[in-house]
Amino acid sequence: MREVAFIKQNKAKWLEIEQVINGKMKKNPDDLSSLYINLINDLSFSQTYYPKSKTTVYLNFLSAQIFQKIYKTRRIEENRIKHFFLTEVPLTVYQYRRYLYYAFVFFILFVGIGVISSIYDKDFATLILGEGYVNQTLENIKKGDPTAVYGTGANWATSIMIIVNNLAVGAKLYVYGIFGGLGTLYALMQNSIMLGAFQFFFKTQNVLLESAKGIWLHGAFEIFGMVVEAMAGLILGASVLFPRTLSRLESFKLGFRNSFKIYLSTVPFTIFAGIIEGFVTRYAQTMPLVLNGLIIFGTLSFIGFYYFIYPHIVIKKLNQNAISQGEKIR
Repeated sequence: MREVAFIKQNKAKWLEIEQVINGKMKKNPDDLSSLYINLINDLSFSQTYYPKSKTTVYLNFLSAQIFQKIYKTRRIEENRIKHFFLTEVPLTVYQYRRYLYYAFVFFILFVGIGVISSIYDKDFATLILGEGYVNQTLENIKKGDPTAVYGTGANWATSIMIIVNNLAVGAKLYVYGIFGGLGTLYALMQNSIMLGAFQFFFKTQNVLLESAKGIWLHGAFEIFGMVVEAMAGLILGASVLFPRTLSRLESFKLGFRNSFKIYLSTVPFTIFAGIIEGFVTRYAQTMPLVLNGLIIFGTLSFIGFYYFIYPHIVIKKLNQNAISQGEKIR
Protein backbone atom coordinates (compact mmCIF):
# COMPACT_ATOMS: atom_id res chain seq x y z
CA MET A 1 0.00 0.00 0.00
CA ARG A 2 1.27 3.45 -0.88
CA GLU A 3 1.95 5.70 2.10
CA VAL A 4 -0.53 8.32 0.88
CA ALA A 5 -3.29 5.70 0.72
CA PHE A 6 -2.31 4.39 4.17
CA ILE A 7 -2.59 7.87 5.66
CA LYS A 8 -5.90 8.57 3.92
CA GLN A 9 -7.35 5.28 5.14
CA ASN A 10 -6.45 5.85 8.80
CA LYS A 11 -6.36 9.64 9.16
CA ALA A 12 -9.79 9.92 10.79
CA LYS A 13 -8.85 7.35 13.45
CA TRP A 14 -5.57 9.12 14.24
CA LEU A 15 -7.30 12.48 14.52
CA GLU A 16 -9.79 10.91 16.94
CA ILE A 17 -6.88 9.69 19.07
CA GLU A 18 -5.45 13.22 19.06
CA GLN A 19 -8.81 14.50 20.34
CA VAL A 20 -8.70 11.96 23.17
CA ILE A 21 -5.12 12.87 24.06
CA ASN A 22 -5.95 16.59 24.16
CA GLY A 23 -9.01 15.98 26.37
CA LYS A 24 -11.50 17.09 23.73
CA MET A 25 -13.09 13.65 23.56
CA LYS A 26 -13.81 11.19 26.37
CA LYS A 27 -13.42 7.44 26.06
CA ASN A 28 -13.87 4.66 28.58
CA PRO A 29 -10.87 2.38 29.35
CA ASP A 30 -12.05 -0.41 27.04
CA ASP A 31 -12.44 1.95 24.09
CA LEU A 32 -9.05 3.46 24.82
CA SER A 33 -7.46 0.02 24.81
CA SER A 34 -9.12 -0.78 21.49
CA LEU A 35 -7.86 2.46 19.98
CA TYR A 36 -4.40 1.74 21.29
CA ILE A 37 -4.26 -1.79 19.88
CA ASN A 38 -5.35 -0.50 16.46
CA LEU A 39 -2.78 2.27 16.65
CA ILE A 40 0.00 -0.20 17.49
CA ASN A 41 -0.99 -2.26 14.46
CA ASP A 42 -0.75 0.86 12.28
CA LEU A 43 2.61 1.70 13.85
CA SER A 44 3.96 -1.80 13.17
CA PHE A 45 2.79 -1.56 9.55
CA SER A 46 4.37 1.88 9.15
CA GLN A 47 7.65 0.75 10.74
CA THR A 48 7.80 -2.16 8.30
CA TYR A 49 6.98 -0.33 5.08
CA TYR A 50 7.86 3.31 5.82
CA PRO A 51 10.58 3.07 8.51
CA LYS A 52 12.07 6.53 7.88
CA SER A 53 8.79 8.30 7.22
CA LYS A 54 7.35 11.16 9.25
CA THR A 55 4.23 9.01 9.50
CA THR A 56 6.15 6.48 11.60
CA VAL A 57 7.47 9.23 13.88
CA TYR A 58 3.97 10.63 14.25
CA LEU A 59 2.42 7.25 15.09
CA ASN A 60 5.14 6.50 17.62
CA PHE A 61 4.40 9.84 19.28
CA LEU A 62 0.67 9.08 19.38
CA SER A 63 1.26 5.61 20.82
CA ALA A 64 3.34 7.01 23.69
CA GLN A 65 0.68 9.63 24.46
CA ILE A 66 -2.30 7.27 24.36
CA PHE A 67 -0.41 4.72 26.46
CA GLN A 68 -0.08 7.27 29.26
CA LYS A 69 -3.75 8.17 28.82
CA ILE A 70 -4.74 4.54 29.27
CA TYR A 71 -2.60 4.14 32.35
CA LYS A 72 -4.02 7.28 33.96
CA THR A 73 -7.61 6.10 33.47
CA ARG A 74 -6.97 2.93 35.41
CA ARG A 75 -7.78 2.93 39.07
CA ILE A 76 -4.81 4.03 41.18
CA GLU A 77 -4.76 2.26 44.51
CA GLU A 78 -1.50 3.75 45.78
CA ASN A 79 -0.83 7.11 47.33
CA ARG A 80 -1.16 9.94 44.78
CA ILE A 81 2.25 11.50 45.55
CA LYS A 82 3.89 8.08 45.47
CA HIS A 83 2.28 7.38 42.10
CA PHE A 84 3.46 10.73 40.76
CA PHE A 85 7.13 10.14 41.58
CA LEU A 86 7.24 6.38 40.99
CA THR A 87 5.14 6.18 37.82
CA GLU A 88 4.06 9.45 36.19
CA VAL A 89 7.43 11.20 36.25
CA PRO A 90 9.43 8.16 35.03
CA LEU A 91 6.94 7.61 32.18
CA THR A 92 7.25 11.24 31.14
CA VAL A 93 11.04 11.22 31.42
CA TYR A 94 11.15 8.09 29.28
CA GLN A 95 8.94 9.69 26.65
CA TYR A 96 11.17 12.77 26.45
CA ARG A 97 14.47 11.07 27.32
CA ARG A 98 16.31 12.51 24.34
CA TYR A 99 15.88 16.00 25.86
CA LEU A 100 17.75 14.80 28.95
CA TYR A 101 20.62 13.75 26.69
CA TYR A 102 20.50 17.13 24.91
CA ALA A 103 20.58 18.98 28.24
CA PHE A 104 23.63 17.02 29.41
CA VAL A 105 25.44 17.60 26.13
CA PHE A 106 24.88 21.36 26.41
CA PHE A 107 25.84 21.27 30.09
CA ILE A 108 29.16 19.54 29.38
CA LEU A 109 29.81 21.89 26.44
CA PHE A 110 29.20 25.00 28.54
CA VAL A 111 31.30 23.70 31.46
CA GLY A 112 34.07 23.07 28.94
CA ILE A 113 33.79 26.66 27.73
CA GLY A 114 34.21 27.82 31.32
CA VAL A 115 37.32 25.69 31.77
CA ILE A 116 38.90 26.66 28.43
CA SER A 117 38.18 30.35 29.03
CA SER A 118 39.89 30.08 32.42
CA ILE A 119 42.93 28.43 30.84
CA TYR A 120 43.43 31.22 28.32
CA ASP A 121 42.37 34.11 30.57
CA LYS A 122 43.79 34.14 34.10
CA ASP A 123 41.27 36.79 35.15
CA PHE A 124 38.24 34.90 33.85
CA ALA A 125 37.39 33.37 37.24
CA THR A 126 37.45 36.80 38.84
CA LEU A 127 35.22 38.16 36.08
CA ILE A 128 32.68 35.36 36.51
CA LEU A 129 32.79 34.77 40.27
CA GLY A 130 33.50 38.30 41.45
CA GLU A 131 36.65 39.78 42.96
CA GLY A 132 35.31 39.66 46.52
CA TYR A 133 34.50 35.96 46.38
CA VAL A 134 37.83 35.08 44.76
CA ASN A 135 39.83 37.03 47.34
CA GLN A 136 37.87 35.49 50.22
CA THR A 137 38.42 32.00 48.81
CA LEU A 138 42.15 32.63 48.40
CA GLU A 139 42.30 33.60 52.07
CA ASN A 140 40.43 30.42 53.02
CA ILE A 141 42.84 28.33 50.96
CA LYS A 142 45.78 29.87 52.84
CA LYS A 143 44.06 28.86 56.07
CA GLY A 144 43.73 25.28 54.84
CA ASP A 145 39.95 25.26 54.30
CA PRO A 146 39.09 26.09 50.64
CA THR A 147 35.35 25.60 51.21
CA ALA A 148 35.14 27.61 54.45
CA VAL A 149 32.60 29.90 52.80
CA TYR A 150 30.01 27.13 53.29
CA GLY A 151 30.54 27.25 57.04
CA THR A 152 29.34 30.82 57.53
CA GLY A 153 25.91 31.63 58.96
CA ALA A 154 23.43 29.60 60.97
CA ASN A 155 22.42 26.16 59.68
CA TRP A 156 18.74 26.81 59.06
CA ALA A 157 19.21 30.37 57.80
CA THR A 158 21.86 29.19 55.34
CA SER A 159 19.74 26.27 54.16
CA ILE A 160 16.64 28.38 53.60
CA MET A 161 18.59 31.05 51.73
CA ILE A 162 20.24 28.44 49.50
CA ILE A 163 16.99 26.57 48.84
CA VAL A 164 15.17 29.75 47.83
CA ASN A 165 18.04 30.79 45.56
CA ASN A 166 18.32 27.37 43.90
CA LEU A 167 14.56 27.11 43.41
CA ALA A 168 14.69 30.50 41.67
CA VAL A 169 17.52 29.32 39.41
CA GLY A 170 15.60 26.14 38.58
CA ALA A 171 12.43 28.10 37.83
CA LYS A 172 14.37 30.30 35.39
CA LEU A 173 15.89 27.30 33.66
CA TYR A 174 12.39 25.91 33.15
CA VAL A 175 10.24 28.99 32.50
CA TYR A 176 12.74 30.56 30.09
CA GLY A 177 12.12 27.56 27.85
CA ILE A 178 9.01 29.33 26.60
CA PHE A 179 11.32 31.37 24.35
CA GLY A 180 11.82 28.41 22.07
CA GLY A 181 14.30 26.83 24.48
CA LEU A 182 16.85 29.61 23.88
CA GLY A 183 16.18 31.19 27.29
CA THR A 184 16.83 27.84 28.96
CA LEU A 185 20.09 27.38 27.08
CA TYR A 186 21.20 30.89 28.05
CA ALA A 187 20.46 30.26 31.74
CA LEU A 188 22.17 26.86 31.57
CA MET A 189 25.17 28.45 29.85
CA GLN A 190 25.54 31.06 32.61
CA ASN A 191 25.47 28.50 35.40
CA SER A 192 27.61 25.91 33.60
CA ILE A 193 30.34 28.34 32.59
CA MET A 194 30.43 29.54 36.19
CA LEU A 195 30.81 25.94 37.38
CA GLY A 196 33.65 25.28 34.93
CA ALA A 197 35.48 28.45 35.95
CA PHE A 198 34.81 27.72 39.63
CA GLN A 199 36.30 24.22 39.50
CA PHE A 200 39.28 25.26 37.38
CA PHE A 201 40.03 28.08 39.80
CA PHE A 202 40.49 25.52 42.59
CA LYS A 203 42.70 23.44 40.29
CA THR A 204 45.02 26.39 39.71
CA GLN A 205 45.36 26.65 43.51
CA ASN A 206 46.12 22.89 43.77
CA VAL A 207 43.10 22.26 46.01
CA LEU A 208 40.70 20.70 43.49
CA LEU A 209 40.24 17.49 45.52
CA GLU A 210 39.78 19.37 48.79
CA SER A 211 37.21 21.67 47.21
CA ALA A 212 35.37 18.76 45.57
CA LYS A 213 34.94 17.15 49.00
CA GLY A 214 32.78 20.12 49.97
CA ILE A 215 31.19 21.29 46.73
CA TRP A 216 29.94 17.89 45.56
CA LEU A 217 28.39 16.92 48.88
CA HIS A 218 25.41 19.03 47.86
CA GLY A 219 26.41 19.49 44.23
CA ALA A 220 25.33 16.04 43.03
CA PHE A 221 21.65 16.83 43.66
CA GLU A 222 21.94 20.54 42.90
CA ILE A 223 23.82 20.34 39.60
CA PHE A 224 22.16 17.20 38.26
CA GLY A 225 18.81 18.79 39.17
CA MET A 226 19.81 21.90 37.23
CA VAL A 227 20.36 19.79 34.11
CA VAL A 228 16.96 18.10 34.51
CA GLU A 229 15.33 21.54 34.92
CA ALA A 230 17.02 22.51 31.64
CA MET A 231 15.57 19.35 30.12
CA ALA A 232 12.09 20.49 31.15
CA GLY A 233 12.74 23.93 29.66
CA LEU A 234 13.83 22.40 26.35
CA ILE A 235 10.67 20.30 26.23
CA LEU A 236 8.60 23.43 26.80
CA GLY A 237 10.50 25.24 24.04
CA ALA A 238 10.10 22.34 21.61
CA SER A 239 6.33 22.34 22.20
CA VAL A 240 6.26 25.94 20.96
CA LEU A 241 8.59 25.45 17.99
CA PHE A 242 7.43 22.03 16.81
CA PRO A 243 3.66 21.56 17.23
CA ARG A 244 3.63 18.56 14.86
CA THR A 245 0.04 17.89 13.81
CA LEU A 246 -1.40 19.84 16.75
CA SER A 247 -2.20 23.52 16.83
CA ARG A 248 0.56 25.56 18.45
CA LEU A 249 -1.65 26.25 21.45
CA GLU A 250 -2.55 22.58 21.95
CA SER A 251 1.09 21.59 21.53
CA PHE A 252 2.09 24.16 24.15
CA LYS A 253 -0.55 22.90 26.59
CA LEU A 254 0.67 19.32 26.17
CA GLY A 255 4.32 20.34 26.42
CA PHE A 256 3.69 22.44 29.52
CA ARG A 257 1.75 19.68 31.24
CA ASN A 258 4.46 17.09 30.68
CA SER A 259 7.48 19.35 31.22
CA PHE A 260 6.04 20.73 34.43
CA LYS A 261 5.89 17.22 35.88
CA ILE A 262 9.60 16.79 35.19
CA TYR A 263 10.41 20.22 36.62
CA LEU A 264 8.32 19.53 39.73
CA SER A 265 10.19 16.27 40.30
CA THR A 266 13.44 18.22 40.82
CA VAL A 267 12.09 20.29 43.73
CA PRO A 268 12.72 17.63 46.44
CA PHE A 269 16.30 17.21 45.19
CA THR A 270 16.82 20.98 45.28
CA ILE A 271 15.47 21.21 48.84
CA PHE A 272 17.56 18.28 50.02
CA ALA A 273 20.67 19.77 48.38
CA GLY A 274 20.06 23.00 50.31
CA ILE A 275 19.76 21.09 53.57
CA ILE A 276 23.02 19.24 52.89
CA GLU A 277 24.77 22.49 52.00
CA GLY A 278 23.53 24.22 55.14
CA PHE A 279 24.09 21.40 57.62
CA VAL A 280 26.71 19.02 56.19
CA THR A 281 29.00 20.78 53.72
CA ARG A 282 30.52 22.96 56.47
CA TYR A 283 32.04 19.78 57.94
CA ALA A 284 33.44 18.49 54.64
CA GLN A 285 37.10 18.99 55.53
CA THR A 286 36.83 17.33 58.94
CA MET A 287 34.54 14.39 58.24
CA PRO A 288 36.04 10.97 57.41
CA LEU A 289 36.87 10.59 53.72
CA VAL A 290 34.80 7.39 53.53
CA LEU A 291 31.69 9.19 54.77
CA ASN A 292 32.36 12.08 52.41
CA GLY A 293 32.64 9.75 49.44
CA LEU A 294 29.59 7.78 50.53
CA ILE A 295 27.42 10.91 50.55
CA ILE A 296 28.75 12.22 47.23
CA PHE A 297 28.54 8.98 45.27
CA GLY A 298 25.37 7.92 47.06
CA THR A 299 23.46 11.08 46.11
CA LEU A 300 24.87 11.07 42.57
CA SER A 301 23.96 7.41 42.08
CA PHE A 302 20.46 7.95 43.44
CA ILE A 303 19.54 10.89 41.21
CA GLY A 304 21.30 9.33 38.21
CA PHE A 305 19.37 6.09 38.69
CA TYR A 306 16.07 7.93 39.05
CA TYR A 307 16.33 9.86 35.79
CA PHE A 308 18.44 7.57 33.60
CA ILE A 309 17.67 3.99 34.62
CA TYR A 310 14.40 3.84 36.57
CA PRO A 311 12.21 5.10 33.68
CA HIS A 312 13.32 2.08 31.62
CA ILE A 313 12.48 -0.22 34.52
CA VAL A 314 8.98 1.27 34.78
CA ILE A 315 8.38 0.95 31.04
CA LYS A 316 9.62 -2.65 31.02
CA LYS A 317 7.35 -3.54 33.94
CA LEU A 318 4.31 -1.92 32.33
CA ASN A 319 5.01 -3.66 29.03
CA GLN A 320 5.22 -7.04 30.75
CA ASN A 321 1.87 -6.38 32.43
CA ALA A 322 0.33 -5.23 29.16
CA ILE A 323 1.59 -7.91 26.77
CA SER A 324 -1.30 -10.25 27.57
CA GLN A 325 -3.72 -7.52 26.45
CA GLY A 326 -1.75 -6.61 23.34
CA GLU A 327 -0.70 -3.23 24.73
CA LYS A 328 3.00 -2.57 24.29
CA ILE A 329 4.70 0.79 24.10
CA ARG A 330 7.58 1.17 21.66
